[in-house]
Amino acid sequence: MTDAALPLNRTPLDALHRKLGARMVPFAGYDMPLQYGQGIIAEHIHTRTHASLFDVSHMGQAILRGDGAAEALESLVVADLQGMLAGTVRYTLLTNEQGGIIDDLMVIHGGYYLVIVVNAARKEADFAHIVGRIGDRCDIEIWHDRALLALQGPEASKVFSQLAPASRHMLFMTAENFKIGPMICGATRSGYTGEDGFEITVPGEHAGALADLLLEDSRVSMAGLGARDSLRLEAGLCLYGHDIDETTTPVEAGLAWTIGKRRRETGGFPGADIILRQLAEGPPRRRVGIRLEGKVPARAGAEITDKRWTIGTVTSGGYGPSVGGPIAMGYVDADFTEPGTEVEVLVRGKPHPGRVVKMPFVAHRYAKLTP
Repeated sequence: MTDAALPLNRTPLDALHRKLGARMVPFAGYDMPLQYGQGIIAEHIHTRTHASLFDVSHMGQAILRGDGAAEALESLVVADLQGMLAGTVRYTLLTNEQGGIIDDLMVIHGGYYLVIVVNAARKEADFAHIVGRIGDRCDIEIWHDRALLALQGPEASKVFSQLAPASRHMLFMTAENFKIGPMICGATRSGYTGEDGFEITVPGEHAGALADLLLEDSRVSMAGLGARDSLRLEAGLCLYGHDIDETTTPVEAGLAWTIGKRRRETGGFPGADIILRQLAEGPPRRRVGIRLEGKVPARAGAEITDKRWTIGTVTSGGYGPSVGGPIAMGYVDADFTEPGTEVEVLVRGKPHPGRVVKMPFVAHRYAKLTP
């Protein structure tokens, strides 16, 4: 039986999506909402101005326990996990021996345990990889019965603090546990949309009740995968399988900032020789943002040229509702990465002018301390 013929999984919020009239599509083995009745652009704008609730329960979650859990997991990723403080979150990368990115993931330090959140399309491969390499060094429990909800937007904190008052004191990339009625929830404060927001993990049996509580607030609307993609593109954030994969290194992807200072000095992660060499000497190509002229969007796979020769390829592209025009990300030869560099992108064989720009396309608005 082929993957296409396999029945699709459903998240604990599946009934809610159908009740709200979501357009459902296959994604990473799940039946997921692409959009609701208001449409992708309306959902996108609502997230930028108020708050939206996204179902991301298809992502993989696991908990690692044991005194050596941080040291063990650190042997597979580029981040300094042993230096993390309890109650903090770190974005990091699983790498292979060639320096390629197996996946990007979040690591939450819970004090005496770590929680990891991995991409839906990679979770089976990720968990097999992790268990196979460090399963004898710590206890790894893969969560199969939990939901994950993302509340995103400038009013997300006001909404969530009505249910969890202490959440208003959280900052970007921190984590806390809260009791909301009978539910014990774990929350992180980050945002794949570029907006302030929370990712809330809860037992699957309570997902519907939590979603209902959040949606009771008039400032909150549901949003689907379509808006999530356009929001993260404007925020200049990578989508695994498009902008990063096992053939791209952290340095090429513009993710060198994920490599901790100690890790740069000592290495000790897969592909360290290649990655550290690129840090010192520069990579052959880099991920850049491209702002296209006109109204025609470029999609993944489109060629990028310097008006003479092919210099790269688009990995993500589309219309940016907040930007008001087409935007794209892609990899270009290292000589063409300077902001302002003029390029052309071939869309259905026709060249469309554009220029390399600094990302993000829309400024991030995370909850950080201000001077």
